[in-house]
Parts: sequence; structure tokens; C-alpha cells
Amino acid sequence: MVFVDPAHIKIIDELIIDPTMANKNPELDAHHLKRSFKIAASFTLLLWFIKTVEYAVGASLGQYGVYPGQLSGLIGIMLSPMIHSSFLHLMANTAPLLILGTALLYGYPRSARIVIPAVYVGSGLGVWLFAREAYHIGASGLSFGFMFFVFTVGVLRRDRLAIALSMIVFFLYGSMIWGVFPSASTVSFESHFFGAIIGLTLAVMLKNHDPSLPEKHYDWEKDEAIDPEPDQQTIDSAARQSNQAPHLPLNRGNSRTKQ
Repeated sequence: MVFVDPAHIKIIDELIIDPTMANKNPELDAHHLKRSFKIAASFTLLLWFIKTVEYAVGASLGQYGVYPGQLSGLIGIMLSPMIHSSFLHLMANTAPLLILGTALLYGYPRSARIVIPAVYVGSGLGVWLFAREAYHIGASGLSFGFMFFVFTVGVLRRDRLAIALSMIVFFLYGSMIWGVFPSASTVSFESHFFGAIIGLTLAVMLKNHDPSLPEKHYDWEKDEAIDPEPDQQTIDSAARQSNQAPHLPLNRGNSRTKQ
């Protein structure tokens, strides 16, 4: 049997709600980062498990993707992100899901509770309503939604963490922006497009949903501070005190006049 300190559970739960606690405690910050990665990794491992079982039994799950305009295709809104056409297809989505998912969960834990289900369902619904008639499968719509959200929030918020995350995701996946335009006929650019639109829209709506981390101040910043020049009132006061200082009297008894 394992016993867990209830106070520790309370702190960790509050951390997910208020990430400013992590800035005050490096251990909590490291825990929050690891937890964010574990959540993203768990979903990614689930995708690999599904694909491995599909391959092992010789099945094909493509027909459970989103098929636009068909009632039977509605089930694909929930299932299509977990279905991939090949291991190469899944491998292409693995790293973006891990990195972008971790960045979203770590930097914006409050917003993530809204962004993840909204992008998951919204991108599939957009495909069902407006996409080409074909089975649309894959988790790339999630990746596009996460990338556009994290990048746009960083541009809007401009605090240190937001800017850092925005620069990281743009440096790694900035070229994803071209994926929202039609390219190969076998690529569902519609999933990319609707994921990106939802991520961008939510970034504008939720830019202040997560509190900004307080700025850190260091001792060396105090050493470099320049003392302000004294004002005129201080100078006048010092002059008056100087004029009021007592003067030593002369010893007249010892003074002599020469003739």
C-alpha cells in the first residue's frame, strides 16, 4: 500500500490551475513539465498501439475516418485522429504531437482544457461539413491546431514564457503553415486548415486565460542600478544645515597688539 501526502496532491492540483506556482518552486516546475510530456506521450503511444494492433490482425480502419456529408462519417470525428494509413504517416505525426502537445500543456494548462477538445472535435466537424468526399484520417489536424495556438498566443501575450514557446514551435514547425493549402490529392489539407483556424481563433479568445508568470529579479540587477541625482530641495536643506553649524570663538585673552 502506498500513502500519499494530501497536501502534496493539493499543491500539484493547484499547479495545473495556476502555473505561477511553478515559477516559485523549481521542483514543481520540473514536475509540471514532466507531467505535460507524459500526457502527450501517453496519447502518442495510444496511436502506436492502435496502429500496431491494426497491422498485426491485418485489419483496415480507414473506413472509420471522417466521410464528409454522410451520417455514417460522423463517427470519424472522434475516431479519425487515432487512425493512420501507414507507419510512415504515424511517424510523421509523432514528433509534432509530442512537442506541440507538451508546449501547450506546459505553457497554458488552463487553456489546454478548452483547446484540446475544441481542436479535436472542431477540426473533424469542419472536415465533415466542407471537405472533399473521401475518408479523412490522421492526427495532423491536432498538430496544426496546437502549433497555431501556441505561436499566436506568444505573439499576443509577449511574456517571457509565451515568447520562448512561440519561438520554439515556429523554429521547429513554422513550415507547417503551407500545409493549410491544397497540395497532394492524398493529403487532407482540410484537416490542417480547420485545425489551424480553431487554434488561431482560440488563441485570440484565450490569450489571457492563463496567468502570466511573474518576472524574476536578480541581485546583479540591483548592483547595476544608478543612484538618482539629488533634487534641489535636498541640496537647499544641506546648505541650511551647513550655515547653522556652530563656530569656535577666538581666545581674546592671549591676543597681543604690536606697536
